Amino acid sequence: MRKLIFGAVLGLLGLGIAAPAPASAQPVLELQVGWDRRGWRPPPPIYYAPPPRPRYYAPPPRYYYPPPPPVYYAPPPPRYYGPPPRHWDRPRHHRHW
Repeated sequence: MRKLIFGAVLGLLGLGIAAPAPASAQPVLELQVGWDRRGWRPPPPIYYAPPPRPRYYAPPPRYYYPPPPPVYYAPPPPRYYGPPPRHWDRPRHHRHW
């Protein structure tokens, strides 16, 4: 019986299952399940949905818009573009002889 157990352990070591991990291996995140100083710790629940929102939460962020343009109560005065062109109100009659 001892030979059987010893052979099984040696076989697992040979397969690399029970071999110690090399120092370069990344540490695996261990679930805190089992007996603790406070007692038995069950595994954490698996959430397939996001956790419920707290009852009181921060207000939504405020959006700052640029200030509105100033309000004019009268239209601006018309701009002066100089005298009108010569043929604006009466054309000059030029006689071709």
